[in-house]
Order: sequence, then C-alpha cells, then structure tokens
Amino acid sequence: MGCARESKVVDEVERPNIIIILTDDQGWGDLSIHGNTNLSTPHIDSLAIEGAVFDNFYVQPVCSPTRAELLTGMYFPRLGVYSTSAGGERMDVSFPTLADYFLKSGYATAAYGKWHNGMQPPYHPNSRGFEDFYGFCSGHWGNYFSPMLEHNGEIVKGEGFLVDDFVNHGIDFISKHQEQPFLLYLPLNTPHSPMQVPDVFWSKFEDRELQKRYQNEDAEDLQFTKAALAMVENIDWNVGRLTSYLKQNDLDKNTIVVFMSDNGPNGWRWNGGLKGKKGSTDEGGVKSPFFIKWPASIDSGQHFEQVMGSVDLLPTLLGLASVESPKDLGFDGRDFSSLIRGQGEQIKDRAIFNHWNNKTSVRTQSYRLDSENRLYNIFTDPGQTTDLSLSHSKLRDSLIILKNKWIEEVATTERGNQPFTLGHTDFDLTQLPARDGEVHGNIKRSNRWPNDSFFTNWKSVQDSITWDIEVLKKGTFEVILYYTCEEQDIGAELELGFKDSAIRKKVVNPHSPPLIGAENDRFPRMESYVKDFIPISLGDIHLEQGKGTLVLKATEIPGDEVIDFRLLQFVRLDEQ
Repeated sequence: MGCARESKVVDEVERPNIIIILTDDQGWGDLSIHGNTNLSTPHIDSLAIEGAVFDNFYVQPVCSPTRAELLTGMYFPRLGVYSTSAGGERMDVSFPTLADYFLKSGYATAAYGKWHNGMQPPYHPNSRGFEDFYGFCSGHWGNYFSPMLEHNGEIVKGEGFLVDDFVNHGIDFISKHQEQPFLLYLPLNTPHSPMQVPDVFWSKFEDRELQKRYQNEDAEDLQFTKAALAMVENIDWNVGRLTSYLKQNDLDKNTIVVFMSDNGPNGWRWNGGLKGKKGSTDEGGVKSPFFIKWPASIDSGQHFEQVMGSVDLLPTLLGLASVESPKDLGFDGRDFSSLIRGQGEQIKDRAIFNHWNNKTSVRTQSYRLDSENRLYNIFTDPGQTTDLSLSHSKLRDSLIILKNKWIEEVATTERGNQPFTLGHTDFDLTQLPARDGEVHGNIKRSNRWPNDSFFTNWKSVQDSITWDIEVLKKGTFEVILYYTCEEQDIGAELELGFKDSAIRKKVVNPHSPPLIGAENDRFPRMESYVKDFIPISLGDIHLEQGKGTLVLKATEIPGDEVIDFRLLQFVRLDEQ
C-alpha cells in the first residue's frame, strides 16, 4: 500500500545514515543541558556534547508549519499551509520533500510518529517519499497507550506507550536496512497533550519540588509542568535506546542524528527567561534546541552562534550527504553544511521570519523585530524586556521594510480551503476521518478541537456528515466505516452518496465501549476523549472522477440515535 521505490543506489561514496528526532511542544528550556535542574536528560544532552549545537535555532510557533519547513526547506505559507487541522496542514505537492530527495539517491526511508502534514494521498507520508509510515497523521491523538494507529494506510492497533512504540519501529527499521543508507524521521508526539506518561516516569515528578520556575510563577501550573517534564524524560530514555543500538551495531560513526523541537513549550514553565510560549512569534515560542551529531565528520563540542532555522535543515542535510537537488528549485533555507564541517567560520548575517495567526516577527543575528514592531537585542536581552525602537530607529525601519516585503511575497501565498483527495492512482487506501468532515443538523463534535474528535448526537434523518472531496481517478471502492452504537439503537440504515452513486447498510451489531483517556491523564485535558471504534463494511461504491460533496446520512432510525462516527476507509477494488 506504500509507494514503490523509484531510486537508484549511489555507490561512489559511503553515504551517511540520517535520523531526525522531532519532539512535539518541547521548549528550549526542557533539557538539563540548557540549565534546567528540574529534570535529567543525559542521552539528549550527549548528542550536544558529542556533536554540534546551534545556539540560535528557530522554528515556527506551532506544529504543522515547522514540519512543513523541515521537510521542504521552504517557508510554510509558500506551501499553502495555513492551519493545523481540517486540511490546512497539507503541503503543496509540487515541492519535493526531504524523503523524496534521499529516496531517489538510494536511501531507505521511513517515518514513525505524528505526521501532521496531510492524511489523504498525495499528502500522505507514503506519497511524500517515505516508504514506510507508522503512526497518525492528525495534529494530536487522544490516547497514548496502544491506540488506533495506521501502518501505510491500514488501520492497526499500537503496542504500548506511543513514544516507546515509535522508537521500537525505528530500531526495527534500522536493523533491516544496515546494508544501505537510510533516512529515519521520528516525529514524536510528546510532550504534547494529553499529558500521559508511564508510571515509571511520572513517579519521579509527582512529589518533586521544582527548583526552576517560570518568571511569572502565578501563571505556571506545576502539575502540568511536572507531566511535561516526565514526558521529556521518557523521550530521553528512548533517545538513549536508539543511540545505544547504533553504537552496539557499529552504526554510530556514520549516522547523522538531529534533535530538535517543533515549537516552544505548551505551557508556562521555565524556559531560560525567554518571552512567549507555543503559538507566539517571540523567542520563547520559536526557539528550539538543535543538536547534530555525526562522529565521522562533525567535531564534537562545537557551538555555533549562526542564526539557523527549520527551513535550513533540508538544504544542510543534502549538503552533508552530498545529495543533489534540482538546480531550478531554490530553497528559502540555506546550506550550512560547510560551517558544520568546520570549512566556514564566518557568520552569515541573515533574517529568519516567524509567522502565525497574522503575526510576524523577524530574527537577525542579534536582533528581533516583534509582531508589534518593537526591537530587541536578543544577544543582551533574550527576555525581550527593553524596546530599542527609538534608539535604533534606522535598524527598526529597515527590518519593518524587510518584514513587509516577506509578508507580501510569502505570507500572502496561503491557498485557503481545498477539497480532500480520494482515489489517488498509486494508492489503494484513503481515510476520511471525522476531523475533516462537516456536520449538519443535530450532530456534534465530541470536542471543539477536531484532530482526534468523533461525531455524536446523530438523531434525525435530516442530519448528515459531508466532505468536500476530489476523486482523482474514477473507480470502485469498498467503504469501511468505524463506529460505536448502543444496543437500543441498532437497526439504523446508513447511506453514503456521491453524485449519482450511493450505497446503504444497516447497523446490526451493537458496540458501546466507554470513553478512555482520563484514567491515564496526569493533567485534565482540553482535547476529546476517545473510545474503541469497530469497523463495518458499507459495501462497494463507484466514484466518478471530479469534485463534489460526499454525504453520509441515515435513512432509517429505529432508536433514539444512529451511531457515533470516527472515520471512513476507502479501499480501491479495481485495477490501478
């Protein structure tokens, strides 16, 4: 069900393996190497000690934009990314990804974790250069212990705590591809909420007195902070398992390991005195740890002051691995491979742009112009406490011009709503989850945050769920629906229709599991709780190519309600 490899093995030199570890909602300050005595992260710290550190590395304020930039080397608005759910997280497919480049150069490629850059092909990771994908494509997940996941489009059940599970898959992937270069992308899902972590890690923090606090202590919730730090220590343990495996199998020397986060911390906690958190374009919302280790080619213990960002990772990795990219495709990011190898010492004065929610800030080598056009010397004032706009008015004005030009040329390229794709010519499986649907009538989402939500309160034949879709290639598809249903409500007849085609199926098997999640939460969640949904085949439907509205409704309702709905899975039955 994944993509076929279209690559040639390059034999001229021994290419380095590459592992990218991306954490979710971890702040710059959530590491002991950065001075946080509230936790211990020796394995992550060792990547910095044994490798190189960029002390001024910047990502975007939220998840999808950073991931899009990491994967393409382009600023996220240029890719059409404008949201973190309901299709706004999808990247323009005309821009190749990091995996595309390395796959064509003979690398085995895999991604295990939280994708968050599109679910339906051609946006799915299998259609963006990753031969193997295991995890979830949404922005967050409702249960971290053996939840519903997918493996190359097929619905599967996870095994154990998610981060442990993803790293297990990563180690297994490495074990199978030791004879060829590999690219392993590990976009881990913590410390993003819900705040779930195994007991062995939580027990270290439950009664711990925290020495490092957020500068405004009244704003910090210590229970949330403890949960986040426990999750980071679990990440550290998993990083230790991964790096130990590399060393035990003599893969350490020629493997590039990158560690970074996707945005600032998801709560007010100690972050080195930086201003802002996740969602903010200030330092605290966008400064990320960035460690890169490659014993065969990068001297250990190096610290670079050069301002670098998520847009720079792709061109830099291509440079380090000597992988060519098309000459006519310019990146927004820069190649810092020579600097990392010690072949270039001069700092390149450049600007990094941070943008979200109609707010834009600019970071140069020493200064930040914030979204309100206040100017700060970050080298001397990382907490952004002293506005230099009056004393440095010429610099401020020049950065305002630069910011406005970037907004006009880049930020205005956001594409807006597009239909969800179905029936890609190269892939048999397509999911349409509740996250991407619209409801009509009585039906409600289980939670205001769409990503892991389901639909409930379905009571009338006038109620419906719709998706704006584009069928990329006509064909016949089996449709599998995931649902729950109370005993007294069985017998409802469902109808799924698109243009002139429709199929109907009665729900005859009850399934009424409890909501889960609260029993494992270390802090009350804001996301939806989840439950165990089961599949039912609605039958086979023929879909004509083109755009239209897919409608799911009930034609008969013998009970009080119909079903609670989670997702549709389309399986192409005809020849590709």
